[in-house]
Amino acid sequence: MRRSRFNRFELKYGVPARIAERLTLELLANMTPDPEGDATGAYAVTSLYYDTRELDFFRAKKEGIKFRRKLRVRRYGPVGAGGAGDVAVEIKQRINRTTQKRRVELPLEQALALCSGESIATPEDPAEAATVSEIEFLVRSLSLQPVCAVGYQRQAFRGSRYEPGLRVTLDRSLWVRDPSFGLHDAGPRHVFLPAAEAILEVKANEAVPLWTARMLASHGVELVRYSKYCQGVRLLRSLPGIDARGAEKED
Repeated sequence: MRRSRFNRFELKYGVPARIAERLTLELLANMTPDPEGDATGAYAVTSLYYDTRELDFFRAKKEGIKFRRKLRVRRYGPVGAGGAGDVAVEIKQRINRTTQKRRVELPLEQALALCSGESIATPEDPAEAATVSEIEFLVRSLSLQPVCAVGYQRQAFRGSRYEPGLRVTLDRSLWVRDPSFGLHDAGPRHVFLPAAEAILEVKANEAVPLWTARMLASHGVELVRYSKYCQGVRLLRSLPGIDARGAEKED
């Protein structure tokens, strides 16, 4: 079960595939593969991102606004038979260097209904009920709509009991798709980060452990400013016949 809310720091690094393989071996020696994935902590992620018609969330990231947020419906692994299965509706918020996330898990149909402005049954858990209320407010007040679907293969690792807040992920083969396909495995994928490259993210509650910093320094990886959502939107906007929201342009 993934946590419903948390605050933490996130650092991103651009990593060539050959370095990612070496890092994977060191991470396996010091951390535990995420039990949500396979034996090596690997699983697929697909996210349906929402924004205003003017792409305010996209522009806030592009302009480096210190306070910004995004709304997405995220699928971990495959959707169940008939397109069913629980997904996570997440508000991801950044204040300076701190990332805050609020999440509620719902059946796919309810998640999409919530993000289209419909009311759903209030969860019994007070924290989840507050998150649902916040999502309803954002969607209705900002007239949010789906903009793109982004997917990739993730390999995730968790820290030991001495480093409970530490989490490291390696994301590969990033692609974007027209939002009309939702979270289903349909429609053409447009790759914007090939398999020869990876994005490594280090996430910690307070400080990054010294061994982690030394490991990254020894491989010469560099910090990057990278947004999967923004990269996906940029690619969709560059495609012939596609507008900024991923929809077909009118003649």
